[in-house]
Amino acid sequence: MNARVREAATGLAWVSPWLVGCVVFLLWPIAMSVHYSFTDYALVDSPVWVGLDNYRELAGDRLFAVAMANTFAYAALAVSLGTLASVGIAVLLEQRLRGASLVRSLVFVPTLVPVVANCVVWLWLLNPEYGFVNGLLAAVGLGGPNWLGERSTALPTMAAMGLWVIGSPLLVCSAALKDVPASLYEAAEIDGMGAFRRFVHVTLPMISPALFFNGLMSVIWSLQVLAPPMIMTRGGPDNATLTYSMYVYKTAFEFGRMGYASALAWVQILVTVALAAIVVAASRRFIHHRNA
Repeated sequence: MNARVREAATGLAWVSPWLVGCVVFLLWPIAMSVHYSFTDYALVDSPVWVGLDNYRELAGDRLFAVAMANTFAYAALAVSLGTLASVGIAVLLEQRLRGASLVRSLVFVPTLVPVVANCVVWLWLLNPEYGFVNGLLAAVGLGGPNWLGERSTALPTMAAMGLWVIGSPLLVCSAALKDVPASLYEAAEIDGMGAFRRFVHVTLPMISPALFFNGLMSVIWSLQVLAPPMIMTRGGPDNATLTYSMYVYKTAFEFGRMGYASALAWVQILVTVALAAIVVAASRRFIHHRNA
């Protein structure tokens, strides 16, 4: 065995745990899910091949349409609110205010808290009878709604909860703002631009790559939201917060239709990839890249 073969064998030996784990826990489950999506599989019985029947069923599935619409609405609200909040707070923190570092740390802390704990805290905060939010509104003479119990407010409330964990996007925006050359602001000020025009014509173009990254990641994660509606509303009221991932979970483990759930999951993957591709394609027109 020559030196090159020994070197290759040694390298494969070192990466073999990762290769085995990738095959067993990633590639094999993916292949099986593709197979199951073309079968009628009830977990307790052997899969029965049904071809494209699972995918044809989607056209007449009312809950599929409801879950898809809810997920798109949630993603639109969560991404827009998260982007506005992270950019706004990052700009304020860059104004050399006292305590800016402390505020930045406090905003980031909720991202370290497990999502289940976050949901439990928000269940208490939003309780219609003795929750902190309605108690605060009552103190100023306003009556708070049943935030998670009414169809009109449940999904927007859940999307607004996402602002609780904007620490990571905030740090990305803050880092991008620090990288904007001061000379650009000076030139804009000499040209007579006010603060708002400097923000629009200098700040936003210069931090557009960071905004693109935050937006793309937010879209991907929002389309997969599961824990908040599962823990806080169980998809209610009247399926108002039934998200797509939750419907996949219910179909597989509550309705016992693993084959149909696999088809749903693959539709979710394809839709997510398509939307991500659209965002990436659109970014070429709006993203400003600095020359090295």
